[in-house]
Amino acid sequence: MDDVDSQEMPGALVEEYLDRERGTLALLDDLEQLSIEGEHERLRERIRNFAENNQQVFYTVALALTGSEHFFGDVESQLGGEPADKLRELSETYPSLTEPFSLVRMEVSNERYNPLTGLDVTTTYHSQEEVPLVSYTAYSGGVDLYEYRGSPEEVLQSASYLVQATNDSLEAALQQDHSVNTDELSELIDRREKLESELNYLHDLIDELRRNPVDDS
Repeated sequence: MDDVDSQEMPGALVEEYLDRERGTLALLDDLEQLSIEGEHERLRERIRNFAENNQQVFYTVALALTGSEHFFGDVESQLGGEPADKLRELSETYPSLTEPFSLVRMEVSNERYNPLTGLDVTTTYHSQEEVPLVSYTAYSGGVDLYEYRGSPEEVLQSASYLVQATNDSLEAALQQDHSVNTDELSELIDRREKLESELNYLHDLIDELRRNPVDDS
């Protein structure tokens, strides 16, 4: 289904949706209720099951919820205005489903899993150990992926694992003569520059701490 945005595909997708419209709307009502109740993990799994069992209808709903005018235009040119208007109503009727459907679409189309959308960070201080503590919760939409608390050194150890994993993936791509698309490479350069900036600031902070050693007396 990599070609869901091609000119030929929207009509076929939407026809399948129209054949199953009543059942699909009932499902969306159930999913909206899970979202309202804060059952985000169950919601994610239900959407994954939906995508697995009926990709065509899933893609139709996912594209409609994102409000893609290109998609709506293709539907209107192939099937007429009424089906396009029905799909436009989905984003107005089920606004809370836009993000979870978009994330599952990334999983299905791009082989991602639980795409990270946010990090909630707080800092405290352990006075007996004289060590700052960092707590964070990683999110994928409304789903809490994991919680963590550690010292700055421990947080950096985790970060170093991720950087090493990134290097391993790029090295493997080079060794296997795999290309990396322009958008990914551009974003990768931006992330590296941001990381370098933060590491430079970290260097300055460590130097300042070294000039103010802990009094062990």
